[in-house]
Amino acid sequence: MVGPVHRLLYLPGNLRCFPQGFVFVDPRLQAIVEAQGVFLRWEALDLGYDDRTLAMLVRQRMIHRVRRGAYTFGNIWRSASPEGRHRIRCRAVMRSLGEGVALSHVSSLVMHDVATWGVDLSRVHVTRLDDGAGRIEPDVVHHRGRTTASDLEVVGGLVVVRADRALMEALTTTGVEPGLVLADSAQHRNVVRPEQVERMRHEMQRWPGIRSAQLVVRLTDGRAESPGETRVRYVCWEQGLPKPDLQVKIWDSYGQLVAITDFGWEAQKLYGEFDGMQKYGRLLKPGQTSGDAITKEKEREDLVRELTGYGMIRYIWSQLDDHRQLAFRTQRMLRRAA
Repeated sequence: MVGPVHRLLYLPGNLRCFPQGFVFVDPRLQAIVEAQGVFLRWEALDLGYDDRTLAMLVRQRMIHRVRRGAYTFGNIWRSASPEGRHRIRCRAVMRSLGEGVALSHVSSLVMHDVATWGVDLSRVHVTRLDDGAGRIEPDVVHHRGRTTASDLEVVGGLVVVRADRALMEALTTTGVEPGLVLADSAQHRNVVRPEQVERMRHEMQRWPGIRSAQLVVRLTDGRAESPGETRVRYVCWEQGLPKPDLQVKIWDSYGQLVAITDFGWEAQKLYGEFDGMQKYGRLLKPGQTSGDAITKEKEREDLVRELTGYGMIRYIWSQLDDHRQLAFRTQRMLRRAA
């Protein structure tokens, strides 16, 4: 026996659950979750559970109630990112609503692994395929829209609205900054191509909210690699600062590529970097810590200064909410570098 156990509960099939920090696993339910994303109440009842047992497991956080009649394991839910939890919600909704709907708007984009920021992920967006009425429920937004077979595709086993259309749908319902995060990520990850978005922009010219969507399309740059980089770009546009170039390559005197900076203002002789722990996680090599990666980044920054004589500005996530302060700091560095 591993670790202290204060009491032992016996569940259907003589399955054991340790409430003191142990993970509850029923192989039969686990197989359903692996295949479908969630298990439903009736499936648990068929396996010998009852509503009292399910409620007890929810209270003890062994399972998580995703929506009425749909569950996943508690450890899966707690370890999931906001987008990961939204994907679980999508699977729960689709298991409940069946073939009459397709995931659309931001829900389709999340299924395509597009990064998000500033959008509500607590509700799943679906488009009715059965002429059902549009309505808003606590965890589902039902949209009415004309769709054909060519507007739909299958992602992860679920029917979703095609990514380029879903992006334009989402852009009509979000603000410019959250929408730009979606659009940059969709293009950076090759989920949509610029020509696809341009075509959809023309097809949807009379849709409500299309003006905001058209602005986002004009600002989109798929070279932005993260929501943080996109938000820095947005602040520069919003506050009237010079537009930065992205992913600027730095070469040494031997023609060797030594660095790629997130931002570059060549006329003002300034480079910029967005720092995030997720970024350092991507940079880690086997046996390397985040501190090692940060030190390596600082050494790279010093080399860039030495080779180019340019200044360097760094941004972190906590600075992005104060647009005026970030713009003031950037403007000051642009003047100093120039």
